[in-house]
Amino acid sequence: MTLEKLIEENEVFSSLNRSEIRMLVDNAKSKPLTKNEWLVYAGDIWSYIFLVGRGRIVALKESREGRVLNVMTLEAGEIFWGFSFFKDGAPMPVSLRAVENCLVYLWHRDDILPLIRRNGMFSWNLSRLMVERMQVASDLVEGLAFRHVTGRLAKMLLDRYKGNREETIARNFTLDDVAAQIGSTREMVCRVLYKFADTGAIQINRTELKIKNLSLLESEAGFIDDESKKIE
Repeated sequence: MTLEKLIEENEVFSSLNRSEIRMLVDNAKSKPLTKNEWLVYAGDIWSYIFLVGRGRIVALKESREGRVLNVMTLEAGEIFWGFSFFKDGAPMPVSLRAVENCLVYLWHRDDILPLIRRNGMFSWNLSRLMVERMQVASDLVEGLAFRHVTGRLAKMLLDRYKGNREETIARNFTLDDVAAQIGSTREMVCRVLYKFADTGAIQINRTELKIKNLSLLESEAGFIDDESKKIE
């Protein structure tokens, strides 16, 4: 998909006219990334906003002990920004890495700020997206604070299963990927997965996970308020 089409289909840019869209296209810097290549590191002063043109980007936060948390995943067509795009000198709180071969389009603050200042609806749409990102962060913190690793893993599996009539989940992720997403370790993820399997909640093979007892998994995720159904 062309950059112009990506811009036209993104709600943040919905108020822009043809000449403003053309200005964005002309000022965009395209940057290809290979799998596992870093776009920016936590702590960098990075005054850019970017649009994912192809592939996926993960936002990762690392603890002092070296544990990694996947804060969010950005898909093609989504927007993110460096903190110093909005606040001078503000360092990046997360690192951004390509999950697969990617293409991103970047705009430096100096190139896009005049457009934000003169287009109130553009500014409003960007503010709404910032609030949505804050809600995602709030939900993540809530899960880490109030839900055990078992519950976080159960919720992740249910989120991946959502809408799948076959009740299967493709194993297109590694234990490290899962650990980063739920804020745990690969060893703990492995133990909990096989705990789910031993109790009959899921069935595991080399290519997929199959949900065998949906209500049991929902109970572990905290969706059913019935202690008698939880896995011991």
